[in-house]
Amino acid sequence: MQHRELGDSGVEVSEVAFGAWVVGTDWWGDRSEAEAVEMVQYALNQGVDFFDTGDVYGHGRSEELIGEALGEYREEVTVATKVGYDFYNNPQAGHGELPKELHSAYVREAVERSLDRLDMEYVDVLFLHNADVSEVTDDLLQTLYDMREEGLYDALGWALGPSIGWLAEGDRAVELDFDVVQTVFNLFEQTPGRHFIETIREENADTSLIARVPHSSGLLNEQVTPDTELGKGDHRAHRPDAWFETGWEKLEKIRFLERDGARTMGQATIQWLLSHDEVASVTPTFRSREDIDEWAAAPDTPRLSETEVERVAALYADNFGIERDDGMSPEQFRSSVDGEDLREAGVLPVEAAGD
Repeated sequence: MQHRELGDSGVEVSEVAFGAWVVGTDWWGDRSEAEAVEMVQYALNQGVDFFDTGDVYGHGRSEELIGEALGEYREEVTVATKVGYDFYNNPQAGHGELPKELHSAYVREAVERSLDRLDMEYVDVLFLHNADVSEVTDDLLQTLYDMREEGLYDALGWALGPSIGWLAEGDRAVELDFDVVQTVFNLFEQTPGRHFIETIREENADTSLIARVPHSSGLLNEQVTPDTELGKGDHRAHRPDAWFETGWEKLEKIRFLERDGARTMGQATIQWLLSHDEVASVTPTFRSREDIDEWAAAPDTPRLSETEVERVAALYADNFGIERDDGMSPEQFRSSVDGEDLREAGVLPVEAAGD
């Protein structure tokens, strides 16, 4: 396993990370807590030593299980958590978004409670979880900087949700020299990642990216096929049928990335992300030991050639040669600034209304 630095923070992360939203929740299938702990430790044994959790995952239970699984290995691992959703005073309604709370006093208390659940004195990376750009005030920033000086965390990040609000937020994170921005980024969903790479390069910034949903909700690792029936509670069920159908067509256009069996499609997808210098780590959704074995080994497979990268870029520019609609228009992206950020970046047409 190779490692990369988050910005210039000095915090190094494994190129493949463990996204702990699968721990302490049932959003990605049922498993016992003992099985979840065992899976975390198995990933560590396979070289994955960056673990990314959040206080809202399982309403704190993910952090507790990560702490239990990694306690004796604390000096060998890098741990991130996220704060910003007030699950303490609000019940979870399915997969709906909870109210956010990002006042300084709340964030400080939330971090301290996260550390208690993790049974750790500090986290290596602290993320603001889907914060709107207007919520990150000077007062909050000062509190965050103070907590870093106090040793509660080492690297500062902003975790984004493109269906919640993202562009103005990620650009602001780069402007403020945050160490890392976490965003959806994969071969089929390139808009957020491509935008931030451009921003980072234009600003000559040190901010790194962490790519989440790298397998495009199961398409690129071929865990969702035309024969798959998604369960009622499956987090991916919000996607329209046309999106999956179009995705299967796109998949056939990039079979060349498997390079005659030198890497699986799931591994090639990770290698494509790692071909961008700005991407420090990738967080696939591990659901089994087999997933861990395959994706933890991805950095050891052949890196993409310049020709392969250029071929992918040409396919993406032509929508992989597919004309029909996938049911996921650019208007799906929400904006915290009435769409102004999306229009200025060309994600939405100038005349589009910002809802």
